[in-house]
Amino acid sequence: MPDSPAPQGSREPAPGAPRWVKVSGAVAVALILVFLVLHLTGTGFGSGMHSGGH
Repeated sequence: MPDSPAPQGSREPAPGAPRWVKVSGAVAVALILVFLVLHLTGTGFGSGMHSGGH
């Protein structure tokens, strides 16, 4: 039945967190993943990160 109405809520976003919360969460997860990859590969964010000297 192509003329039948779509089920309720099929075209609207699912209720829950607003878009900015989802985007902020995705950015946070991406930054954590980048930090973990850099830490595990030993690259770090600078040459003196783990030198221990002051």
